[in-house]
Amino acid sequence: MEAGKGLGRPAVAISGEVERLDGRTLSYDEFVERYLMPNRPVVLTGLMDDWRAAADWLSPDGRGPNLHFFADHFGKSVVQVADCSTKEFTDQKRQEMTVAEFISYWLKLSLEKGRSVLCNDESKPLLYLKDWHFNKEYPDYVAYTTPPFFTDDWLNLYLDSHLIHRDSDIHRDKNEANCADYRFVYMGPKGTWTPLHADVFRSYSWSGNVCGRKHWFFLPPSQCQLVFDRYLRSSVYSIYDDVSEKKFPGFRKVVRYPNDIFYVEDTISINHNWFNAYNLSWVWNLLLRDYNVAKEYIEDIRDICDNFEGLCQRNLAANTGMNFYDFMIFITRYTLGNIVQLFHLKHVEGSLNSSVTRSNLFIANLISVRSVATKMKFAEAFTEENINSCSEENLNAFSDIQKIMHEREFQDLSSALRMTYECINTKLKEGSLTEITRDSETDSAFFDFITSLGSKIHGPGDLVGLIDRVLEKTNCSNCNINIPCDAEPFVV
Repeated sequence: MEAGKGLGRPAVAISGEVERLDGRTLSYDEFVERYLMPNRPVVLTGLMDDWRAAADWLSPDGRGPNLHFFADHFGKSVVQVADCSTKEFTDQKRQEMTVAEFISYWLKLSLEKGRSVLCNDESKPLLYLKDWHFNKEYPDYVAYTTPPFFTDDWLNLYLDSHLIHRDSDIHRDKNEANCADYRFVYMGPKGTWTPLHADVFRSYSWSGNVCGRKHWFFLPPSQCQLVFDRYLRSSVYSIYDDVSEKKFPGFRKVVRYPNDIFYVEDTISINHNWFNAYNLSWVWNLLLRDYNVAKEYIEDIRDICDNFEGLCQRNLAANTGMNFYDFMIFITRYTLGNIVQLFHLKHVEGSLNSSVTRSNLFIANLISVRSVATKMKFAEAFTEENINSCSEENLNAFSDIQKIMHEREFQDLSSALRMTYECINTKLKEGSLTEITRDSETDSAFFDFITSLGSKIHGPGDLVGLIDRVLEKTNCSNCNINIPCDAEPFVV
């Protein structure tokens, strides 16, 4: 979490230091092996030097944010702003305002004499602009380029061409946080902070400070249960609070007061939440846990509910941002997208062996999906009865393979996958991917290949079977590729 409340002495201090190194000296394979697979935090430098944001968003002296630039160029944007001084349920109280209004507040705050991060007046709001979908709102501005280490981002690549929900009952909600993307800009004056949390979908997160400094606290997975109550339902809100030992009996096992006092400067940062083959299982584990909680709350109305499972899934989507059917559509389309890339390597370039590194990336993705889909087979949502009663929008979105292949949104996803792995392969120094050419002969061969695998997917079991047939046909079923499945995410 970012250092909070300005009370000076956080109750939690994590021993040890996060490794820091020049990202320009790190290969993609090294990043995966040393940090991504073991889920180890790292500070990478030298990756933001050519960002437009690193010039435009800084004051002329380079020492702070250029607030007037934001007011002049993006002032009409409506954004979410959190009041760090006010708790509402399990988060900070939020309100909407324009960027120009937020900048006006910030400038006024900066002029107040005697302002200190150690003695904030909690009777006054301390506002923090959060979750601004800047990249989605201003795509032509190109404020930054995602570093190659973080481009294998299944979540945001998918949301660039697809909505997270297909069910019309959920889609009508038009919840931007669930439908746009998970690429954000954060802006806040000194002293702003975020409560203790695990990231959305238990995703990875990367954060680049354009200006200013933040102080982060990472709680390792082995200690995460210590910040939850005895029922594992709610967690400690702030590490600066006087935490109840009765409600959170394990908290004092991980706390001590450090000798340091931590300051946070006026800061602008760019943050992405993302997941891929290496942490896909975390997403399913979260969905399953939250589903069980949601189902337990309404179990007593099962007998009088016309579609109990559908109600559970709607509640899950509202609470977690995705439900089982959304996730099934997601992994089905990612599976088909990776099959497209494997077919291209074999049919157009002639051999998977001549592109071992590239093919291994796609194979690893399929193996990861297969592992998760194998667990999904036993979920109640995917019994024949519940599959047949799920919405037509959901069923059509994952069942008809050839129909999916002809959809524009799927073709956009497939193209984005190719470009992503071209970026990764460049980092791997293997060279660029061959441009995919669409001709009748290639299309015919591809659809013959797909037809030979099967035409329908009625649930996770069929998806597992499809992946097995692909790996067999491409002679990849015995590939030795490491994919972690059961590691756990950090709480920050």
